[in-house]
Amino acid sequence: MTGGEGRGFEIGVFTFGEVTGDPVTGRAGDPARRLREFVDLARIADQAGLDVFGVGEHHRPDFAISSPPVVLAAVAQVTGRLRLTSTVSVLSTADPVKLFEDFATVDLLSGGRAEITAGRGAYTESFPLFGHDIADYDELFEEKLDLLLQLNRAERVTWSGRHRAPLADAGVYPRPVQGQLPVWIAVGGTPASVVRAGRHGLSLYLAILGQPDRFVPLADLYRRSGVGAGHDPAALRVGVTSHFYVEDTSQGARDTFYPYYSRYIGENMPAARGQVLPRDAFDAWAGPHGALVAGSPQEVIDKILWEHELLGHDRFLAQIGLGGLPFAETARSIELLATEVLPVVRRETAPASRMNVGS
Repeated sequence: MTGGEGRGFEIGVFTFGEVTGDPVTGRAGDPARRLREFVDLARIADQAGLDVFGVGEHHRPDFAISSPPVVLAAVAQVTGRLRLTSTVSVLSTADPVKLFEDFATVDLLSGGRAEITAGRGAYTESFPLFGHDIADYDELFEEKLDLLLQLNRAERVTWSGRHRAPLADAGVYPRPVQGQLPVWIAVGGTPASVVRAGRHGLSLYLAILGQPDRFVPLADLYRRSGVGAGHDPAALRVGVTSHFYVEDTSQGARDTFYPYYSRYIGENMPAARGQVLPRDAFDAWAGPHGALVAGSPQEVIDKILWEHELLGHDRFLAQIGLGGLPFAETARSIELLATEVLPVVRRETAPASRMNVGS
């Protein structure tokens, strides 16, 4: 059921680069300050022992990051071991040639630590901004993914499509340290997207924004699609992304995080736009079988392991800094994730551990 044997379970953090103000202190958001904080948070994650750091792409006034590879290039200079990934690159409106070159550059600067996570994006502002028709949403992604994968496999490419000028034996440089960049596909629950990732043999992120158990059929469909297309089951990796906060105690975590998370949901989730998330709903989401990973280290461990039993994933990415959560609390949360959660999860998901439990 699992993929990526031999790597061990990986845990990392990611951010969309929010610049929302602090609802508790009233401190205004500042893009320059937030970008410096994200670089510092990546350094903390690296030193604490986490595995992955990711940044998202948005083109809106409430987010500071529109160019993940630029931010990741800065992060590469203050880290030494973290995998560096986009979460996500909006491939539908990107130029695959430029995207590949940018991440190959990050790979060179980081000594071979770059990854691309491709997605269709939850927002639509990039379509008019870069001259694309939202009606071509899925076709754009499929065509550009095909080109990106060809660029990744070969130094010189001949290609043609409907939405971009053709390439005739074009050389694309620089080439990455890794030979080929790892490419992940992020999905929010669309079966066709899961099948696409499996068909191409690409690793898959499931964005857990609803009940985790409803993603079990998607994880199974992904693996069936990949095996059916002739790919090695061990190469079909699954990652999970979730909203996250951890403190030493369950009550402390929930009391600290609630005002920030309530604001985040009210401003960013279409179904709740402009509404305050009730505290009882927040507590239910943070409960043992809810989508929100927020609580004490042991609660976070229990939820990750429960989801691992359901989905067989081998990477967990925690979304940090939601709703304007201050730097100090975010940094402490990252340290607890690395020192209290990761070692236990890695031990409990190791093959020897699973055999001992079942013997």
